[in-house]
Amino acid sequence: MSHRRISKSKAILAGAGAVGVAAAAILLPNANASQSGTDDAGDGARQNAKTVSAASAPELVARLTSQLGEEYAGAYYDAQKKQVVVNVADGGDGGESAARVRDAGAVARSVQNSMGELRSATGTLSRDATIPGTAWAVDPRTNQILVTADTTVTGERWDTLESTVRSLGDGVARIQKSAGEFKPFLEGGDAIFGGGARCSMGFNVTTQDGTPGFLTAGHCGVAAEQWSEDQNGAPVGTVQAATFPGDGDFALLTYDDPATQAPSEVDVGNGQTVPISQAGEAAVGLEVIRMGSTTGLADGSVTGLGATVNYAEGSVSGLIQTNVCAEPGDSGGPLFTADGTAIGLTSGGSGDCTSGGETFFQPVTTTLAAVGAEIGAGDASDGAGDGEEGVEVGSAH
Repeated sequence: MSHRRISKSKAILAGAGAVGVAAAAILLPNANASQSGTDDAGDGARQNAKTVSAASAPELVARLTSQLGEEYAGAYYDAQKKQVVVNVADGGDGGESAARVRDAGAVARSVQNSMGELRSATGTLSRDATIPGTAWAVDPRTNQILVTADTTVTGERWDTLESTVRSLGDGVARIQKSAGEFKPFLEGGDAIFGGGARCSMGFNVTTQDGTPGFLTAGHCGVAAEQWSEDQNGAPVGTVQAATFPGDGDFALLTYDDPATQAPSEVDVGNGQTVPISQAGEAAVGLEVIRMGSTTGLADGSVTGLGATVNYAEGSVSGLIQTNVCAEPGDSGGPLFTADGTAIGLTSGGSGDCTSGGETFFQPVTTTLAAVGAEIGAGDASDGAGDGEEGVEVGSAH
């Protein structure tokens, strides 16, 4: 599958598959497996809860997060019932915080672990168990940290991981063993090329000075400074900022031709595009779509936030975890919602769309705030493109 290409006058950045350079991020297998925990928010707690859209769920969660303070313990979106479930560590449904949740139209769910306790636990994991082949994220459905280890984590490394998880206390974290090995993605499709590496374009953006550009994975941005649409072709974009590993996996490139018009769209194949009108926050339970050059469109839901993935090249934090399948070549493609909200950039993975898998994504909102850009059309000649009007987004993290 190829992206639509209109030289100089218009550049559509399709949701294609980036191939991992020195380290494409990992995709854990068995993504479609059910969570070990259950949703214990009973019918009584749900009686007065409002029906909300997936797009408005993150806003409601953000508002309650600030109101609840230390008693906030995570939240998720119940796509089936179209309700927001908020975990409250206040000792029971009768507390003031639970009442605030209900008054806001969400479902209050009493849990054991506060968000502060879970964050402290992830800090311990980062300090004592940063082992290549491991990953962890907060799972609000079970009110625990889900720790995943691939098949390379054995012997002393497994003992270290297991003892660290045990030291966190009962009911704080659990270990899930991956059936596969985390490997780089070394092939791809609808691609850009640089320094012998092959990666994918992400979302079009406009920089602070009005220059048109696009986002891609950070592990691509650190591999080469200039990128082309064809292997050994003339450069079309230059890296302005890149982060990998560390606090994310993202890069900003600007088009070398300042007259380039870069409409805010994702090419989903068969001559169809999805307008991208804004960037938004992920919420656990949010239904999302991934576009990739190998497997095309795939959908699923967000399963974790603030994920840390430990690559051989270093740790990457602050990622979105999903159960969307992916295959080699899909890395780097955009993650978005059906209403055209940009959510993430594929950080990478393993697995396939036959047996399933999990993917990790770089949040778009964090990326935009870090590089000083906004979703929308870029056109240096007159400040307007063919896409939707750009929407400035700040960091919510």
